[in-house]
Amino acid sequence: MKLNFTETVLRDANQSLIATRMPFSDFEGILETLDKAGYYSLECWGGATFDSCLRYLNEDPWERLRKIKAKVKNTKLQMLLRGQNILGYKHYPDDVVRKFVAHSVQNGMDIFRIFDALNDFRNIDVAVDETLKQGAHAQGCICYTTSPIHNLEKYAAMGKQLEEMGVNSVCIKDMAGIMGPQEAYDLIKTLKETIKVPVFLHTHSTTGLGPITCMKAAEAGCDGIDTAISCFSGGTAQPATETLNYAMVQMGLETGLNEKVLKDINDFFKPLKTEYISSGLLDAFVMGTETDALVYQVPGGMLSNLIAQLKAQNSIDKLDEVLAETPKVRKDLGYPPLVTPMSQMVGVQAVANVLLGERYKSVSNEVKSYLKGEYGRAPGEIDAELMKKVLGDEKPITTRFAETLEPVFEKTKEELKGIAKNDEDVLSYILFPTIAEKYFRDREESKAMKVTYSIIKK
Repeated sequence: MKLNFTETVLRDANQSLIATRMPFSDFEGILETLDKAGYYSLECWGGATFDSCLRYLNEDPWERLRKIKAKVKNTKLQMLLRGQNILGYKHYPDDVVRKFVAHSVQNGMDIFRIFDALNDFRNIDVAVDETLKQGAHAQGCICYTTSPIHNLEKYAAMGKQLEEMGVNSVCIKDMAGIMGPQEAYDLIKTLKETIKVPVFLHTHSTTGLGPITCMKAAEAGCDGIDTAISCFSGGTAQPATETLNYAMVQMGLETGLNEKVLKDINDFFKPLKTEYISSGLLDAFVMGTETDALVYQVPGGMLSNLIAQLKAQNSIDKLDEVLAETPKVRKDLGYPPLVTPMSQMVGVQAVANVLLGERYKSVSNEVKSYLKGEYGRAPGEIDAELMKKVLGDEKPITTRFAETLEPVFEKTKEELKGIAKNDEDVLSYILFPTIAEKYFRDREESKAMKVTYSIIKK
């Protein structure tokens, strides 16, 4: 049996450990080697990479994707797409979703791992449909969580629903690393008996369960797992690629990975890790094992961002209080899985509740939109008092919110004439208007400076 490996060092391990601050220049030199390792895919885009490229790294995320594709000729490139949220934090009109998927394929993307934070699959239908129309691989996600309303039967029904939508494969997305080995075995086995498409597992090492959970998933017939090269593994990232490859081969599974190439990859990233630790970018806290996460269910990227938020407000001493408040907020909101954008919404609200000394004294606009039904159906019942406090007598919407949104791509393209160089720029602006506008301005200034320098040099 073949067990496929997806390498996450370029996206989720980077996002989980260093808040997605790894510039292209840091990993450009290892791309061709990564391509020779025998991976099923390289997760290298999507998630928070798009935002971080524009906001922090002064990079065009589309150019980053093209540069990766230019060097990775044999291995499929994979991204994480938030369905109707695309890569932002709100729902966008259908025309924008379709344009984004189409241009992602044109720029080199092969596999789209598509999820909705609430497992409301109405919100991934358009993205899945366009991915299939573009001839790319649509992987539908089940966001895994535990609560009084989530069970094996419900997850099996979700898998069947995804298959009926036409996805090429299904991924169980355990973003907080809370899935135990027996839970993984039971769920994978049930899904393999329920659906015919391949089943993949994404988990984290946050709680220490990751490696044994992956092994039990493989025993149950899992088709693929996510891992991170060892020096960027563990903690809030994924289990180590080399370790699980070693274990799976001993179990008699075929992985297709080349151990010598894996060592070369790890040797390349070791000095980078040292640099990130020295600069403070890599915090020791996210490298440890946090069994408390089995209670508060905070995923890796969310944890590193919570730490960054609290440090910025000189309130890191409040971390334990915020982590304790997080599951309480989640319960009030109807037990949504803690994955972007819900993880950010719940996390920000938990921080506000603690720092202001009063629960829901201030409610974020995103949480208000969630309560109005703009993000989709809540998995469970939302706290009635909170609903009353925020909405009053207003009734939440029950239709798919995107159906109420007018197309905006062509209109925005017209407005950006002379500013946007191409359709990709227009999409960047629609997703992140303020930071994209700043990036465009900085890009032009940089271009002007280069021209001036060239003239002076002559």
